[in-house]
Amino acid sequence: MNYVRQTTLEAVAGLSTQELDFLPIENGNCIGALLLHIAAVEKGFQIEFFDGRSPNEEEELKWGAAYSLGQKGREEIKGAPLDFYLKELEEVRARTLEEFQSRDDNWLKDTCIWDGHEANQHFIWFHVLEDEINHRGQIRMIRKMLP
Repeated sequence: MNYVRQTTLEAVAGLSTQELDFLPIENGNCIGALLLHIAAVEKGFQIEFFDGRSPNEEEELKWGAAYSLGQKGREEIKGAPLDFYLKELEEVRARTLEEFQSRDDNWLKDTCIWDGHEANQHFIWFHVLEDEINHRGQIRMIRKMLP
């Protein structure tokens, strides 16, 4: 297991469904939603940069609320146990690692367009990991706020 994912798992170890669903502020996100968001962002980047396409209808239904969060995320992402989120995280990361192993380091220099700007694969995948690290910090803060 890689370091980034291991420390994310440590940040949520032992949380109950009620704790995963705890909303620290009215318009905020719960820990469960942030965990699923981490997986959704990585899944979205897999689709866009490994598969070279946009998400299909089925993927939009599964990942849409988690990708964008907001009110839709607050309504749809709740009631699941920790094992559900951990399974999603691991399945998504397994594909990323598999794809990385099938490419050489020169691939990281390949340019692409992301959000209307030219980028390279190194930047793209750095962003995925940076997003996870950022949300891990939020998760730790929310965990300290749990009743």
